[in-house]
Amino acid sequence: MGYITTDDGVEIFYKDWGPKDAQPVHFHHGWPLSSDDWDAQMLFFLQHGYRVVAHDRRGHGRSAQVPFGHDMDHYAADVNALVEQLGLRNVVHIGHSTGGGQVARYVARYGEPQGRVAKAVLVAAVPPLMLKTESNPDGTPLEVFDSFRSALAANRAQFFLDVASGPFYGFNRPGAEVTEGTIRNWWRQGMMGSAQAHYEGIRAFSETDQSEDLKAISVPTLVLQGDDDQIVPYKAASLLQAKLLQNGTLKIYEGLPHGMLTTHAELINPDILAFIEG
Repeated sequence: MGYITTDDGVEIFYKDWGPKDAQPVHFHHGWPLSSDDWDAQMLFFLQHGYRVVAHDRRGHGRSAQVPFGHDMDHYAADVNALVEQLGLRNVVHIGHSTGGGQVARYVARYGEPQGRVAKAVLVAAVPPLMLKTESNPDGTPLEVFDSFRSALAANRAQFFLDVASGPFYGFNRPGAEVTEGTIRNWWRQGMMGSAQAHYEGIRAFSETDQSEDLKAISVPTLVLQGDDDQIVPYKAASLLQAKLLQNGTLKIYEGLPHGMLTTHAELINPDILAFIEG
């Protein structure tokens, strides 16, 4: 574990576990979390002999709480800085939610042109565009994202608690098996980061059109999502991703929530492993 410094002077926290000569698997977390959200995956792939890497996005977790650069372009450039400084090649990039957008922009803009990427995995990811528009009728209305901003500005701690204990993990569904530790861990990760980064990050994950990023990706890409995702509507996300990617494989999980990497790691991890090794 350590820090790298980007060209614009931002300290980015990262974890780097496992044999340095093993194939790297790089994990990209969602909003407003940190690399800690990948514990179940990092330990799993470490035990299968991989080098596992994850970092905290700028303004999130243990990375610097800078007042600038909270957009997909900077997120991707930060990934590139870390990959270059660690000398990573033949990398599998796995992104969840906002992290999926980060993966798409990084792979399209840096990873593939540099020949550093082997495969990619998008899990409940935000591309191509979350915002509802005339050309994206299944997207989420702007009013929803405005309500996120208002709730965050008014009482971020309560807003994060409500998200974690409700729609993120599907804990608001009848019969859901609610785990208090999962809720507290989500809240802990969120509150470690910068309120400004989280506020501005809402625009980054909701209003960034990444259609061209997806079209530019040619490496094998696995697309995974639950059809009960209450955060990112799967009809405007994974279904469209699979159509835009040159070499995409789609799997939809019946009844699983946005945070299925945590609630159903025992299902998701082996599927990702099979894809990587296939």
